[in-house]
Amino acid sequence: MISVVLADDQALVRAGFRALLDAEPDIRVVGEAADGVQAVTLVRATRPDVVLMDIRMPGVDGLEATRRIAADPACAETRVVILTTFELDEYVFEALRTGASGFLVKDTEPVELLRGVRAVAAGDALLSPSVTRRVIGEFAGAGAGRRPEPPRELDQLTDREREVMALVAEGLSNDEIAARLVISPATAKTHVSRTMIKLGARDRAQLVVYAYEAGLIRPGWLA
Repeated sequence: MISVVLADDQALVRAGFRALLDAEPDIRVVGEAADGVQAVTLVRATRPDVVLMDIRMPGVDGLEATRRIAADPACAETRVVILTTFELDEYVFEALRTGASGFLVKDTEPVELLRGVRAVAAGDALLSPSVTRRVIGEFAGAGAGRRPEPPRELDQLTDREREVMALVAEGLSNDEIAARLVISPATAKTHVSRTMIKLGARDRAQLVVYAYEAGLIRPGWLA
């Protein structure tokens, strides 16, 4: 059973998501929050598998709430999916940097929402190659004026692991990485897992961020 917390300041939005999710035999909504403070408190109390987090809420917004959840060791198994009105929300990339596992637009088709919840609960990132490309191209260096320094942990990676991380950042699955590098899917999965462990990445979404910050991919590279 996949447990889900809904965090959105609009009661009607929460009600719609709850009705959709609770109708599934393998998904259960364990709580709702109307702002970021409530969301963090609820997540710490219920330890859900997935949080559907609105990025714009009064008081503590979804970005700060995601940061607090990702920084709490007790919530290490919880995955946050950012809900946004637009695919190119200016805060999406920052949300990924703070620990979100991906994002969904609020008007996504119900079947896509359900598929996304199940994918994130299974440990996958909710980022399609096209969306990854657009997010990086539009917002990777925006605001700060310069690209952040690469994490020091990148020095621990082998050349193969860096190569694999760049392919993950392109949106490739383990099977696609295996085909590109002419290795077995099991070997590709091992490389991805080791890379995540060395970097302390929560999931594949953060590998996208690290790959950008390391200069392994840049806007315009993901064609």
